[in-house]
Amino acid sequence: MVAPQRRAGTGIPGLDAAIDGLRIGDNVVWHCDTLADFSRVLAPFLAAARAEGRHLVYVRFATHPSLVSGEDVHVHELDPRAGFEPFTLAVHALIAAHGREAFYVFDSLASLLDAWHSDLMVTNFFQVTCPFLYELDTIAAFPLLRGEVSAATVAGIRDTAQVLLDLHVLDDVVHVHPLKVEGRSSPTMFYPHRIDGDAAVPVTSSTAAIRLSARRDRIRRRPDHWTRLVEASYDALEEGGPAAGRAHASLADALLGRDDGKLGTLARRHLTLPDLLVAASRSIGTGHIGGKAIGMLTARAILLRDPQARFAEHLEPHDSFHVGADVFYSYLVSNGWWRHRLEQRSPDRFLAAGAELRTLLPTGTFPPAVREAFVDALEHLGQSPIIVRSSSLLEDNYGNAFAGKYDSFFLANQGSPEDRLHALEDAVRAVYASAMNEDALVYRQTRGLAEADEQMAVLIMRVSGDHHGPLFFPHAAGVGNSDNLYTPDPSLDPDAGMLRLVVGLGTRAVDRTGTDHARLVALADPRHRRLADPEELSAGGQRRVDVLDLAAGRLTSVSLADVVRTDVSAPWSLLVSPDTVALRRLAERGRRSEHPPVVADFAGLLNHTGFPTVMREALAVLEDAYDYPVDIEFTCNLTAEGTPKVAIVQCRPLQTRGPGPAVAMPQITARDDVLFACDDFMGGNVRLPLSHVVTVQAQHYLGLSEGQRHGVARLIGQLNRALPEASFALVGPGRWGTTTASLGVPVRFAEINRAAALVEATHAGGGFLPELSYGSHFFADLVETGIFYAAVFDTRPGVIFRPEVAVHRPNVLTELVADIETGLLEVVHVARFDDLLLASDSATRRVVCLRGGGVSG
Repeated sequence: MVAPQRRAGTGIPGLDAAIDGLRIGDNVVWHCDTLADFSRVLAPFLAAARAEGRHLVYVRFATHPSLVSGEDVHVHELDPRAGFEPFTLAVHALIAAHGREAFYVFDSLASLLDAWHSDLMVTNFFQVTCPFLYELDTIAAFPLLRGEVSAATVAGIRDTAQVLLDLHVLDDVVHVHPLKVEGRSSPTMFYPHRIDGDAAVPVTSSTAAIRLSARRDRIRRRPDHWTRLVEASYDALEEGGPAAGRAHASLADALLGRDDGKLGTLARRHLTLPDLLVAASRSIGTGHIGGKAIGMLTARAILLRDPQARFAEHLEPHDSFHVGADVFYSYLVSNGWWRHRLEQRSPDRFLAAGAELRTLLPTGTFPPAVREAFVDALEHLGQSPIIVRSSSLLEDNYGNAFAGKYDSFFLANQGSPEDRLHALEDAVRAVYASAMNEDALVYRQTRGLAEADEQMAVLIMRVSGDHHGPLFFPHAAGVGNSDNLYTPDPSLDPDAGMLRLVVGLGTRAVDRTGTDHARLVALADPRHRRLADPEELSAGGQRRVDVLDLAAGRLTSVSLADVVRTDVSAPWSLLVSPDTVALRRLAERGRRSEHPPVVADFAGLLNHTGFPTVMREALAVLEDAYDYPVDIEFTCNLTAEGTPKVAIVQCRPLQTRGPGPAVAMPQITARDDVLFACDDFMGGNVRLPLSHVVTVQAQHYLGLSEGQRHGVARLIGQLNRALPEASFALVGPGRWGTTTASLGVPVRFAEINRAAALVEATHAGGGFLPELSYGSHFFADLVETGIFYAAVFDTRPGVIFRPEVAVHRPNVLTELVADIETGLLEVVHVARFDDLLLASDSATRRVVCLRGGGVSG
């Protein structure tokens, strides 16, 4: 027996008798034809609530006329156009503020479609809001307009609601047909009931029941809102004129987001209605396609419509699918993890709740409709290799690149359809989990984005390239910047841009992995002697090529020497040249090689094709359109005749501050005062007073195990948090941020993000070499954060490196970090200074860090 205080009424005594009343906690959905019909049953409900002294709350978010009035009603006006998550959080906040046993009326649920263009998100909103209302012992009334939402939406709402009532007004007579009444039943409860004053009479006669049913059968079953929007857009395209303009605006809102910022404005300007319809036809689920997809599609559109028609013949066709951001939310909701998402909105739970989600996200299941859409995409792509890429709402935008923060996964896409589907699902799950990576979350925190609406859309792209024996790869790939922040020669025009080129897949161009280096190309002079130096290319050029091994079904790396012996249906001379340095050394030893060594210098591509001109002009056009320097990722495939075909697979604003105003360079009067001086740096013109220098001492670091080297990286992270921000320099052997501990210090960017300067130095005894990997994700972080970078090659003329200037001072490490792993105290040295200055001049390509230098003056 339910206690009396746990009951409430509909305001219609006969209906209360028919359904055994309402229970505190009930979410009551009225499925009706019009809001006028809903008002006929809402009025008695409100009257009864007022008679009982209930606390009335009206949640107002639609443009339709107000449903509730009165001074005793607490009205909250919310804007769902802010997005699903901000809107839902605002609703939850007001529910929490009103507390227990409030009575609620919501605007028409169907009106949310105007903001979200997604039946799925309406269902999600209902499914995450109603349990909270239930927990707080409320009663809430929701109108759901018949025919405005899909049958699947009605089914999803039915699953969550405690009470679902079908409302019909026939010949001015109200009929209520209970479809779901949780926890109670009777012999006549689920018959239609005719409302006659306070009475509710069951419609039990077959004649009357058939008459009502016939009316329901006449109701048109409409497809979901998204399908209607796309079909209407196709119709508008044929009609043209103002109709096409309105369709373009609506479809842009649905796919690109209501973004009044620079990227949204740019995309709307260049993506036509046919462009948007192609993207819509390739959408899986609903929702925005995310920043990476927007940047890629916009860049292609800009180049394809170049007034001088310079690029169309050089661009590869494009083929991708978009997993809409709504699928990410639905994945959270359907797997029961929405509470973790809510917890993450609390600043003190941001990282901890994110870590919990990172563990959960790879374990969930997708709704059947999403899985079927995955199957359709795979059937379209056949067994072509694919890459599953992040495309979050905040990614690749002006001000926030998120370079390398989220994951992408190459799939060989081989095997049975079931195997390929499972691999795709696992990859999408892994991309979702990467949204909760600690580095990504710390990045959001440090850039003030912890509370921003960040959803994860996903790109499923056909990999650019071809079969070469059992391997799949493009001939070349890389990164391009329209503004060259690293010019080894002051005479080079930085506005001509730069490329970072590799043979094979572009992973080696964006990551700091392996023992080799990508080929840097200054587009002002692609053959510049410094960047094409045979000695340096032989010593540190590309040695491994990233490829997809189709037989093994995985991404792997193979030696460049082995790949060169593969038939790639194009002239290898465009990509590699004989390694004259290695050949000379072999000759000096009286040795010959069956397979002469080569270097990936791209001399033929750069010297004998139009590739550098195309890339230089494309970067200039994109920069002009973006009104900002740009950073692109691309592939290049060569025809049998050697003609390059380029695919732009990513485009984002390049976060650069430029060289800045000229500074006065200090004079070196005593070599003993110089920590380092060199000409390989990035960071423009600076004068940075430094309070501390953290040095990883190469000779001691060399003797550590791999685990201990990772311990050094974690210790650096502790110092990064303890030292004053932007006041200290990090000096270490080889590469900072490498994933291979034998090549340097394997820090994550979040462990160095507060430094003023980062210095990489050679150490011949350990084979440690800096890598000026300008264009990689790691360097994008340095540029975006404003961290100065210098590479000290101590064998080059004019380079000074005297680490003793720092390490001969007292080590204050223990003053900053309490618990230090045994053996690391002699490896990591922290020196305090009050007169250390780092200064650089872009015009002369010189940087110096020394004591004195006018720091106090």
